[in-house]
Parts: sequence; structure tokens; C-alpha cells
Amino acid sequence: MTKQTVLLLGATGETGRSILDGLLADPNSFHVEALVRPSSAEKPEVKRLGERGVKIRVADIDGALDDLVAALAGVDVLISAIDATRQLAQLQLATAAKQAGVQRFVPCAFITIAPPGGVMALRDSKEQVYQHIRKLYLPYTIIDVGYWHQISIPALPSGRGDYAAPVKPTADIHAGGTAPTMLGDLRDIGRYVALIIKDARTLNKYVAAYSDVLSENEIFALVEEMSGETIARNYVSADDIVAARARFAALVDSEPQNMYARTMGFITEYNYSKYVRGDNTPAYAAYLGYLDVQELYPDVRPRSFRAFVAELLDGKAEKPYKVLPRLLQFV
Repeated sequence: MTKQTVLLLGATGETGRSILDGLLADPNSFHVEALVRPSSAEKPEVKRLGERGVKIRVADIDGALDDLVAALAGVDVLISAIDATRQLAQLQLATAAKQAGVQRFVPCAFITIAPPGGVMALRDSKEQVYQHIRKLYLPYTIIDVGYWHQISIPALPSGRGDYAAPVKPTADIHAGGTAPTMLGDLRDIGRYVALIIKDARTLNKYVAAYSDVLSENEIFALVEEMSGETIARNYVSADDIVAARARFAALVDSEPQNMYARTMGFITEYNYSKYVRGDNTPAYAAYLGYLDVQELYPDVRPRSFRAFVAELLDGKAEKPYKVLPRLLQFV
């Protein structure tokens, strides 16, 4: 099989690193390159990509369209793992990909399952990109991944899991804790992306990639069982979630540059979608037309939530976001 040339935007971010690892693990299928902006080309983390054999292409995705088209020449698959606050920068990227003859564009999805149209602002900004892709008649694949294991661990009284948490964990139970939600390990995102982008069945489709489906009550019970500790739960009602969501949405509308409001807005909308509406499930994904990785690749064994908890309690888990992005600095 001919190798695909895959160009990855955001290769030094958390999701991007997972994707990069997944692609590099299959050298017979992929020639892997990274797209970076001129201001990042000399950064140490970009230099380290080169040390791993990743060719660097330098381009400003906000710059001249013709220059961006030239930078995408010869790319078979373009994958974007761009920052959450920069989703609409992908509009020009998609236009350039179409003009450059890219055979598959994987825009920055990689969130929980949610419908477009007023449930999650982050999902709606991504939807603007998806609609633009379809207007261009650009081949695409949308990949959503549930909620990471790494940010799903409740706070233990001993603090044993705090070392691996990007922000201090809580013991919040949302809307009774009964809503099932899809979970997945950050490290498995890349494994699945590598399978999905060479699979003809996933072209012009949405794909849900995850390992477990657990409610918060089940998560807390599992962590208590494995740790031997009892977690004092803090119950957050559905009404409280709805009110917080409305409060931060109004603040974002009045102060668009308020990063604290944007961060809390994202968090409250995740809580609303997952726990009040109950969107993030395989059943709802299927209703929305998603393919399911567990059906596509039944022989692949992702890291289970239980396995991650065991790793965490053994002191072997790796902390994501060692350097916090601006959004998480406000949590």
C-alpha cells in the first residue's frame, strides 16, 4: 500500500501529541509531517518533532491563501488539532486544502457527542467549519472522542490522584450522577485516528471513538472500590447547572475577551450536555449518524477506565497539560 502523506496541525498540543504518536507507530502507512506557524518554528518542542523524523512545514494559516495552498502541496490527509479558541481559523485552512487537492481533511472535532445548535458553543464553532467543508465538497472525517479518563477522576480524600490532574479535581456529582457518558483515554485518540484515516468506510462520516460508558455514580464507586477510600460527594443539581450555563453565556456575550467567562462557559456547557441532556452516549451518537469504533475495529482493545485508575493509584499516570493553556489557567 502506498504511504499517505499526513500533515498534522497542533502536533505539540495534548490531542495533537496523541495523534502524532499514533501515526508514527505505523510507519508503513504514513509519512508524517507537522504544520507550524512561523513564530513557532524555532521553539524547542517543534525542534523535538524534527528529532523524531517529522518534517516541518511552516505556514501562517491566517496569512495569504495562495501561500497556504502552496504549503499544503502533496498532502493526502490534513489533520487539525488546533486550540479550542481558534476553531474558525480552520475556514481558510479548509479552503486551502480543497485548492491543494487534499484527499481527506480531519478538522478539530475531538470532543464529546453533542448536537449543533445552541447546546455547546464549542460544538457550534466547530459546526461552522464542518458546514464550510461540505460547501467546498472537500472529503472529510469528523472524529469525536468522549471525555478523557485523565480528567474524569474525582478527588480522593488522600489526594493520591492529584499529581496527575491538570487542575485540582473535585467530588462534584452532577444532576444525580445517573447519566451515562462515553469515556476514552487521551493516549488512544491517536491509535484510533491512525486506523480511521486509512479506512474507506469513514470517508465523509462522523466517528465516535471511546472505551467505556459510565455514569458519575459508577465512576465514583469504581474509584472508591479500587482506592479503598470513601469520597464525600458534592451534589450539583440540574437546575444549578442550567443556571451556571446561562450566567456564563451572558457574561461571554457582554465580555467576549473575558477568558475566565469563556473557560467556565465551556465547562458548564459540557456539564449541561453530558449530565442534564445526556448527549454523550453511543445511542445518541448512532442517532446523529456516527460510526462506532468498537464496531469498526472490534479487535482493538482501548485502555479501559479501570486500567487507567489502576495506573493512577500506582503513581504511574502522566499528567496532561504540564504547561496549562490559557483556558485552564482560570479553572
